[in-house]
Parts: sequence; C-alpha cells; structure tokens
Amino acid sequence: MELFRIIFLFFVALAFMANPTGAQDATATAEPTTEVVEITPEPTPLPASHLLTGFNYEPQGWNNCGPATLTIGLSYFGYTDNQNRAANFLKPNREDKNVSPWQMSEFVNTRVQELPVYSLVRMGGTLERLKALLVAGYPVIIEAGYDPEPDRLGWMGHYLLVIGYDDSTQQFTTHDSYLGANTRYSYADIQKFWQHFNYTYIVLYESGAEPALLELLGSDADPVQNAQNALALATQEATNNREDAFAWFNMGTNFVALELYDRAEVAYDEARRIGLPWRMLWYQFGPFEAYNERGRYEDVIELATRNLNDGGGQYVEETYYYAAVARQALGETDRAVNNLREVVNFNPNFTPAQELLATLTSGQ
Repeated sequence: MELFRIIFLFFVALAFMANPTGAQDATATAEPTTEVVEITPEPTPLPASHLLTGFNYEPQGWNNCGPATLTIGLSYFGYTDNQNRAANFLKPNREDKNVSPWQMSEFVNTRVQELPVYSLVRMGGTLERLKALLVAGYPVIIEAGYDPEPDRLGWMGHYLLVIGYDDSTQQFTTHDSYLGANTRYSYADIQKFWQHFNYTYIVLYESGAEPALLELLGSDADPVQNAQNALALATQEATNNREDAFAWFNMGTNFVALELYDRAEVAYDEARRIGLPWRMLWYQFGPFEAYNERGRYEDVIELATRNLNDGGGQYVEETYYYAAVARQALGETDRAVNNLREVVNFNPNFTPAQELLATLTSGQ
C-alpha cells in the first residue's frame, strides 16, 4: 500500500507539471489557427567568466553565518554596518541555530531603510541562473548543505554569497563567512549541496533594478509559478534516483508552497523513510507545516521532541512554534501558550509566534 501511494505521487506530480491549473482538457483536439506566433529570441550567451567586486568581507562571529553573509552582500550597495546589526534582529539569542531565508529578506526589506536595496527569495535555482544574475550585477546568497574540512562537524546548513564564476575552471567564487573571502567551489559541489535546500536563493537588488530583475527571472518572477518550476525539477530528480531523499524532501517543500499538503506529506514521509541528516529540521520546517495541515499533530510533537533532545534543536524557535500549533489543534491551549512564550523569549522578532500568542491570550 505504501509503495502504491509513492508511485501514485509520482504520477500526480507529473500530471500537475503538465497541467497545474487543471483547466486544459487532455482529450480536446487542437483547432487549426492562423494566429501569428511570436518567436522568442535566443538568450544572449553568457561570458565565460564574471566577478563582482566592491564587497567588504567580514568573517562570521560564533554561529552567525546568516547575518554575516547578508552584511557582506549589502556592503556591495554601500552598507556600512557590521554583522551585529543584522544579528540583533535575526537572532537575538546567539545560540539560535537557524535564520530562514524569509527572515533574511525581511531584514533587508524592512530594516535597511537607509539604502534603496531590496531582496527576494526564490527556489529551484540553476547554475545558469546564478551566472545570469551575477552578469546582470546582482549579488546572490544561496543556502546549501555544509560540512567543510578540516573540522568535519557533520552536515549542517550554511549561507554562501556567490560573487563570480569561471567556466574554464568550472568554479564559483564565493565570500564564505566561515572559510574566507574569495573561496572557490566547483560547479559540481554547488550543484550537489545546493540541492539540499531546494536550490533556494536570495537576490539583492536596488529598487530601480526590480523590473529588469523580474524580466531576467522570467516565469520564476511569479512565486506560484516558481514553486511549480521547482517542483518539476525535484520531481525529475526523484524520478532519476528513486532513493534521493533530498529530491523527495524538495518535492514536499514545493507542494507546501503550493498548499497541496496531502501530496507534501507523502513526499516528506518518503524522504524520511530513505533517510535525512539528523540536523535537517533545524533549518527546514515543511514537514511540521504539512503534518499540522493534515491533522498529524502527534507526529509534529514527536518531531519537535526529537529536535529538543538532539543537542541543538532546542535553539531553533520553529521547534516550539510548530509544536504550539499542534497543541492548539489538540485543545492543549495552555501548553501551546507556554511553547509560544518560549519562542518570544528566545526571539521576540519571530512574528508568527507573536501573532499566534496574541490570538490565544486575547481573552486572558
């Protein structure tokens, strides 16, 4: 029965890719037309190499790759603060193990008001997309799996600021807040470890550049279409390698973005069956969201408890937040409120917890 569900999901995902709106009748016969079809011009070939300069490199402080990487990226536009400003907003507790892309984007879009600089987050990126953004003058931050030599501390999440590439050496140049400025990674390494985070990328741009950026992104400019495109990529990877846990996990993440929670839970279940890094739910929270939406509240609490007991997940505010959502649904309002207070005490800038706590305590 479980195998049937997984095979069914493949067909559902592939059918969704072919017809995401469900509006096209697959049995309809195409009518001849005399309409003139505009031919889309071939994209301009990218140069063999490109490098952005003008950054102020700053090595990360303890457990601070998100704020440090974002600060380095903003320095391209004349930002002069150090990483502490971003850290004070993004992770007031220095032990916080994770800063999510939406939080990084929120800091830029709501807190850096002295510069006309903004950010957007997209998924399903490609190496060619990275190159095109760099050539157009946009610094790009990617989120990727990470376990560098010589420390070998085990798989974890990390942000890299990508600033250049060179086809002759098959390498990207990054400002890696942990390993140093102008750290180079092979195309193969970026492809491999970027997949672990659904090929997520954050683009930094000046306000006047937004129209050109959206044009460059093409169909990925629209967030819904972007999720559909990323789902197509993940589905293809899972089709190519049935035991690729990251591909299945990414399918789940993209289904969540499309609010297709029944399909997301099947994909996440399969990713977990295959096996994921034990720190995975420090950084990505789609299973919590999908299982809550599907009424699997006990599963959410079990996963949250594992996070709390694994030596670091207690420093991830989302652990408490999603447990609170599950407890609220189970009627355990007092315990939900306690979980939310843990979140707000740990990170008062985590707005989802603030909003839910205000709702649950409004009558008290």
